[in-house]
Amino acid sequence: MDLSILYEDADVVAINKPAGLITHTDGRTKEATAEDWFNEKYNGGRATPERSGDGYVHRLDRDTSGVLVFAKNPVAYEFLRKAFHDREVKKTYLAFVYGVPKEKKGVIDFDIGRSRRDFRLRSAQPKAKGRLREALTRYEVLGEVEGLPAGRQGYALLKMNPETGRTHQIRVHLKAIHHPIVGDPLYSPNHAPALGITRLGLHAYKLDLPLPSGNHTEIIAPVPPDLDPAFLHFPDVAKEFALA
Repeated sequence: MDLSILYEDADVVAINKPAGLITHTDGRTKEATAEDWFNEKYNGGRATPERSGDGYVHRLDRDTSGVLVFAKNPVAYEFLRKAFHDREVKKTYLAFVYGVPKEKKGVIDFDIGRSRRDFRLRSAQPKAKGRLREALTRYEVLGEVEGLPAGRQGYALLKMNPETGRTHQIRVHLKAIHHPIVGDPLYSPNHAPALGITRLGLHAYKLDLPLPSGNHTEIIAPVPPDLDPAFLHFPDVAKEFALA
């Protein structure tokens, strides 16, 4: 597996994870994972169970592309796990959504639990199953377009800054405000494909990351080619992200 390294030092390595690659094994499938890549490159192929002292310190959904960070040693592992837990890591995502939010900037503050109708899903409904966990996401509308042949509701490109790290948080929160992500097979399955993309329209663009060394770094994952067709509808934003 050949993955693009975005940043590396003695403690940390960050990659640009492609959509379709899972972060770690779920114990049921035998497909290659980002964790396998890390183990092969840095641990001589040795498997490293979660919390073993090195390995991934956060997760990205299978269909989400972007910055994914691994710790190379136990000290870095504990430092980074704590930094994510304590919200010291600033995360920036780009999301293509159906419709245009009325408010150009806002905060989505809905607790998240499990869906009562589908075990794969999370829910921001008050009657969600199980323990409801605090979840907060800030958003900003970067661009919008009129309805295209695939639909009439229009589309928007949002900058998302999740302050918590719940499973499917951005996807669930955007569905909760009635602007689900384009191409989301779980949270917008009945929406027509749009903007020329055939995958989940979500990219983990940037991490502002404290480092075990005491330094700080900003890691940016260039937008992958499979999202280029969508950016063609947002030319001003494309220039900002060096895509045009």
